[in-house]
Amino acid sequence: MLPNPVILAPMAGVTDRPFRQLCRELGAGLVVSEMVSGNPDLRKTRKSQLRLDHTGEPEPIAVQIVGGDPLIMAAGARFNVENGAQIIDINMGCPAKKVCNKAAGSALLKDEALVKDILQAVVESVDVPVSLKIRTGWDPDNRNGVRIAEIAQAAGIVSLAVHGRTRACGYKNTVEYDTIRDIKQSVSIPVFANGDITDARKAVEVMQYTGADGVLIGRAAQGRPWIFREVTHYLNTGECLDEPALDEVQNILIRHLHALYEFYGEFAGVRIARKHVGWYLQYQQGGDFRKQFNQLECPVTQQQAVEQFFRDRMKEKELAA
Repeated sequence: MLPNPVILAPMAGVTDRPFRQLCRELGAGLVVSEMVSGNPDLRKTRKSQLRLDHTGEPEPIAVQIVGGDPLIMAAGARFNVENGAQIIDINMGCPAKKVCNKAAGSALLKDEALVKDILQAVVESVDVPVSLKIRTGWDPDNRNGVRIAEIAQAAGIVSLAVHGRTRACGYKNTVEYDTIRDIKQSVSIPVFANGDITDARKAVEVMQYTGADGVLIGRAAQGRPWIFREVTHYLNTGECLDEPALDEVQNILIRHLHALYEFYGEFAGVRIARKHVGWYLQYQQGGDFRKQFNQLECPVTQQQAVEQFFRDRMKEKELAA
């Protein structure tokens, strides 16, 4: 049982171990790792080694795998379970061309027979729960999400996350929740809604409209990892939490930076920190600051710059009061 039904969606280049741990601390009921290729030849790269590092993570540890060959995916699932995974999540939702061009991710939705073979192979290969993430179909004329969901349930998939766009839509066009509602009505396993869930009210509206058992939040958590406690509080009470105070945002961001430096090392940590700081400060009107910040080359100067930024914002707020 999860503590709550609000889950951090896996995002390549974003949901690394530091971010996952932070989101769990701030209320996520479950966090899912960046997708890991099922191909064993790709496991020895530095990027893959970091993605396979679950040191200190709270349980249950959920790992997403991607690929298009049933035997390779089954072997990848076994490898990750041996490496500590307690939930295996199969990616059939990623719309990225570099994934779809290899007949993986949401490209698989075109081939329902292959979907069945992959799901059965993975489920039979491990003794941990296996979940699946999909889109509503390949394109707006081919929304086969209901059939894929029924195949998944028959194969032994324990839960389903559905992004309310097709592969062809990418992240454009308005997300539609009708197909998620149809999927929820067609299967008995838990269904989690995903796509454009930007705040607590929207999360509850989507759950009520679709009948979904919970939500996955991805891009809306970038720079706002406290969104999970906001959604959970609203689900439990019907009341909205206040936005975190500036000093709390600063403390969360500084903690996040320290975790990035420790996890990646100073050279890579400094560079990865730049995008996260950009996400945090997009809500703080920090456009000019972000340009200057991206020129900084060491952890100390990055932290000092962030602290000065928040001191300035707090002064502005005092003067305006």
